[in-house]
Amino acid sequence: MKRVTTEDVAKIAGVSQSTVSRVLNDYPYIKKNTRDKVLAVINELGFTRDEIARSLVEKRTKSIGLILGSISNPFFAETAEVIIERAQELKYDVIVYNTGHKDENLEQAINLLIGKRVEGIILTSVSKNYTEKIKKLHDNGFPVLLYNSFLDIKDVNFIVMDNNKGARLAVQHLIKLGHKKIAKISGPSKYLATYERTVGYKEEMMENGYEIDEGLIFNSEFSYDKIYSFTKKLLKKKDRPTAIIAASDQMALAVLDAASSLNLKIPADLSVVGFDNIRLSANEFIGLTTISQQMDQMSLTALEKLIYLIENKETSSSSIQIFLKPELMVRKTTGPAPVQD
Repeated sequence: MKRVTTEDVAKIAGVSQSTVSRVLNDYPYIKKNTRDKVLAVINELGFTRDEIARSLVEKRTKSIGLILGSISNPFFAETAEVIIERAQELKYDVIVYNTGHKDENLEQAINLLIGKRVEGIILTSVSKNYTEKIKKLHDNGFPVLLYNSFLDIKDVNFIVMDNNKGARLAVQHLIKLGHKKIAKISGPSKYLATYERTVGYKEEMMENGYEIDEGLIFNSEFSYDKIYSFTKKLLKKKDRPTAIIAASDQMALAVLDAASSLNLKIPADLSVVGFDNIRLSANEFIGLTTISQQMDQMSLTALEKLIYLIENKETSSSSIQIFLKPELMVRKTTGPAPVQD
């Protein structure tokens, strides 16, 4: 099937190709009846712009890459939705890659996106193993920004919640409710965001006079099955914890499932706190107490800051490093510590 061109549209509409081009690019000084006539022909012929040809002419692709840790995690799905919708409003295309939290997939995604000539990349779940790779991109002047993730180097752009403070808020909330034995479900320490949440948990516990029991801390991969199994074993112990803080709402749901399998009541027998404040956490049947990351603000800011870096390549020199303030969202999954035998 022959591709419809601007020449075909111009011929049928009775205008020049340059007029068709001006209509396609929203040129302001075109008579309404001319614009309407051209748009009607475009619709009739099913014309679509040749974006590859346009990018060659303009030397721009107007596309960005978005690399996610796991699309199955509602946090990533919901933040991606916000980023994509806003990018469309700003006339940018978004190419999404899912790494499954694997370093080799992150490496492949970055290389593929650069090969597709994206103008910038937003990343999340970047491990400390990739510090030099991200620094090299930054040093070469390629716009890259991390969200819900950061690296401990000077020249890197990121927007992230104050994870240490968020964990401290969770611990403070539970201590006020009388809990003393508080477990922590975390993720791999190679991610600085989850590492900071574990550090904040430990610091707040110790500052309140409680010793740290490493047996109450899960520091393995992001796996529902492993978290479920760890939690179930923990809750079967005679001196089980009365509260658990999870490093994400998705992890908290695995904790709730494990507690339910043992017929433990929430929060009468066990209090649970999550992290993220995904939409599901506010569901009236779940009512998860959680630490809000201000996901929409984080996502929008990440997208808008990246586009700023893209469109101000020559003048932008200082790094963008933003820490958002966490907020405790108290709901149904936390309550007074139970009296234990």
